[in-house]
Amino acid sequence: MRAGELGAMLQDAALIPELTVKELVDVVRRLYPRPLGLTEILELADLTELAGRRANKLFGGQSQRVRFALAIAGAPRILLLDEPTAAMDVESRLRFWAGTHDYAAGGRTVLFATHYLEEADEHSDRVIVIARSRLAADGTAAEIKAGAG
Repeated sequence: MRAGELGAMLQDAALIPELTVKELVDVVRRLYPRPLGLTEILELADLTELAGRRANKLFGGQSQRVRFALAIAGAPRILLLDEPTAAMDVESRLRFWAGTHDYAAGGRTVLFATHYLEEADEHSDRVIVIARSRLAADGTAAEIKAGAG
């Protein structure tokens, strides 16, 4: 895998507090050879209205959306998301998943870890359940539900 092909969104990554959302996203996207456009990133992450706000003035769910924007800035083919909707309210979650689906529609793979089973059910093609550090189930959400009885 070449540089820029894998992106990751960590649950608690720190943001540079003095920069605005737009400045922060633009700084990060310029680190990549073929980044997504700034406007596209802000739209996918539902950050257009927050573009002028400083990172230290964001709430939890807003910070999560910035982390998503930073993860997709380099247009990675594979995107890893760790508890991506932690600290998001219901409406923010819906908008987040819409942006994620739009991102994946470009032929990209999105892998995510979540404790919210309804999110795994609704937003994945394949679910892997790990329990006690072992593979407990692997298949579609419907297959896993049918096997669980």
